[in-house]
Amino acid sequence: MAIASPTQLKYLDPEALARLKNLSLAARLVVEGFFAGMHKSPHRGFSVEFAEHREYTPGVDPRHIDWKVFGRRDKLYVKQYEEETSLRCYIVLDKSNSMAYSHSGGMSKLEYANYLAASLAYLVAFQHDAVGLITLDDGIRDMVPPRQGPGHLKVLMDHLEAIEPGGETSLAGSFHQLAETIKRRSVVVIISDLFDDPDEILSGLQHLRHRKHDVIVFQTLDPDELTFPFDDVSRIEDMETGREITSDPRAFRASYLEELERFLDTLREGCLGSHIDYSVAETGTPFDQFLGAYLARRQQMY
Repeated sequence: MAIASPTQLKYLDPEALARLKNLSLAARLVVEGFFAGMHKSPHRGFSVEFAEHREYTPGVDPRHIDWKVFGRRDKLYVKQYEEETSLRCYIVLDKSNSMAYSHSGGMSKLEYANYLAASLAYLVAFQHDAVGLITLDDGIRDMVPPRQGPGHLKVLMDHLEAIEPGGETSLAGSFHQLAETIKRRSVVVIISDLFDDPDEILSGLQHLRHRKHDVIVFQTLDPDELTFPFDDVSRIEDMETGREITSDPRAFRASYLEELERFLDTLREGCLGSHIDYSVAETGTPFDQFLGAYLARRQQMY
């Protein structure tokens, strides 16, 4: 399959992809076929599911000759089977206003998420699997169905480059909507800061698992959100609503960090209990380093 050169695409770092492309995004569960450890080639064999007939050629195992077809057509045909069905991957990107946050002019959470999404899309396409893209905030905003073939990766990159942050967060409702929208079992990779009620988020994620999807969550957070390093009296803006307050961060740093720890623990434990693959992607970590470490760990586990 011809794939657009990553040097021509804004959200693909060639050096990063060179370090990642030998790692396989292997599915933990059966996703329209079977994957045993490493993802096998999509070539048809004779082991699983009947696909179509093809004319017999010398050297093909005669046990696969369809004698009923021979009786009708007076020609030898063999049954051709699909050894496995190609993986279908949906990359789900949160584009709500909170994802626009960045401190001191660094990479925003949304930009970081775009790099992760672009790298994953390239890797899945490189394996000749189908990859699609969904963006959401308080609902599904855009959807590119999973496809294979030349040009599809460029379509995904065009969508990623056009994304602008906007809208309030309603992740739980969006995840329930996703579960009803994605009909075939797939790998669903969610890239979001998950800034919503954690119990409601877990309910939505569990709905996806109930539909037999393999769910991967990259909770994307800025280092400031994890450490709260602010000292001076500041005007603090809610990026979802635009509401501002003036406050001394030192007065509530300890309570903020305690609440954050509870929030992250609830999500981590809830995902673990539902067999959802959960990781925190800190935007201070180079995206290729994070993704490479994640894929290597997942490959060892499954």
